Amino acid sequence: QVQLVESGGGLVQAGGSLRLSCAASGSIVSINAMGWYRQAPGKQRDLVARITRRGSTNYLDSVKGRFTISRDNAKNTVYLQMNSLKPEDTAVYYCNADLYDRAGGNHDYWGQGTQVTVSS
Repeated sequence: QVQLVESGGGLVQAGGSLRLSCAASGSIVSINAMGWYRQAPGKQRDLVARITRRGSTNYLDSVKGRFTISRDNAKNTVYLQMNSLKPEDTAVYYCNADLYDRAGGNHDYWGQGTQVTVSS
């Protein structure tokens, strides 16, 4: 079993900042990539940012220059620093990990989601 536990969501005014964290634990052999997705009501789930084990990153165009993804491989943890938040960033943010587990497979795992609300 693998668990992804997220923290750091909340309510913030436009222009403010939040930092999300996601820690993976359990039967993990290695983690290839970790990322953050978000889903607003009535919309599809979109990739916000992704980081590989070697540190290569990619971002949703609308968050470039405002959000920064990082990871601590020793702690199996990924972070998302979100600055200059806008009301359109309001969504449930989900952590994702592409990893090899002890059952021998390569799987995608998801966190439970954390709400980010940006007020205008």
